[in-house]
Amino acid sequence: MTTMRLDDLRQYSDVLRSRHGEVMTVRFVEPRDAEALQNYFRSLTTRSRYNRFLGAASELPPSLLEDFIHLGESDRFSVIATMLVEGRETIVGEARYAFDSDTASIEFGLSIDDRWQGHGIGKALLNNLECRAASFGAERIFGDTLRSNDAMIALARKSGYAFTNTPGDWKLTRFQKLIHVEPQEIPCASWRLAAVSPSAMSSLAV
Repeated sequence: MTTMRLDDLRQYSDVLRSRHGEVMTVRFVEPRDAEALQNYFRSLTTRSRYNRFLGAASELPPSLLEDFIHLGESDRFSVIATMLVEGRETIVGEARYAFDSDTASIEFGLSIDDRWQGHGIGKALLNNLECRAASFGAERIFGDTLRSNDAMIALARKSGYAFTNTPGDWKLTRFQKLIHVEPQEIPCASWRLAAVSPSAMSSLAV
């Protein structure tokens, strides 16, 4: 289990830009974000929540919200993409990813606020997740989505992911991509800090 030190979190943030040039920060979720994150999920359309959680949900169940805000447990991590909207930090997207050392792979899921879809935020966040996968030394990154989730399928296809069946669930499709970037060459500047050594993530442990 990797437990994140809260005083270390900011150095692992990344500043990205949307398709239209808006500045966006991708940072780890912190306990103080619990209410804002829950409000974010509540504000998604019913269809977007259904696509994100592969089923009906009006909000994050308390146990899952706790998982989102406690980083590193079972090598699972949550990030939010935020922008300044009318002077306030606003969540416009989120992602959760997990590293499996046995298969050298990262599994992830993400969502984008319906009001901000079409701004290239999903593409930027997906690229950032690939950087984070490289920092672990992962060889593959993948996700599963509903076959009816046209937006996620289109994003993955444009980003060079290959598609296959999800084992054991005909309603889902799996998209996956090989990671060809060496950890020391990852393009997200902050995550070079996490790729200094093969045991990089242990430097984040308490």
